[in-house]
Amino acid sequence: MDMKTEKMKTAKQMERHLKGMANHYRIEILLAVAEGQGITLDGIVKAIGANEKTLGEHTRRLSYAGLIDKKYRGKFVEHKLSPYGRAFVSFLKSFQRA
Repeated sequence: MDMKTEKMKTAKQMERHLKGMANHYRIEILLAVAEGQGITLDGIVKAIGANEKTLGEHTRRLSYAGLIDKKYRGKFVEHKLSPYGRAFVSFLKSFQRA
């Protein structure tokens, strides 16, 4: 799809994504999910070393913001980056090096 036919996001739509990642735990979660697509909440807890309940709430917010996708596998939930999540992780990694 070229830029002329691609639908541009409104400022309000972009705000939802930006607010979705505007927390240090959410940034760490995005980076952890990028490293391990399909990572469970337990894996995220081990990678970040924070409270499971806290990280569970932050993964919920990232999902609501459209940055991660959840796939239910029995009693486990696998997390992977959405296309928007991949774009934000790319931005975050370039921003880390700036």
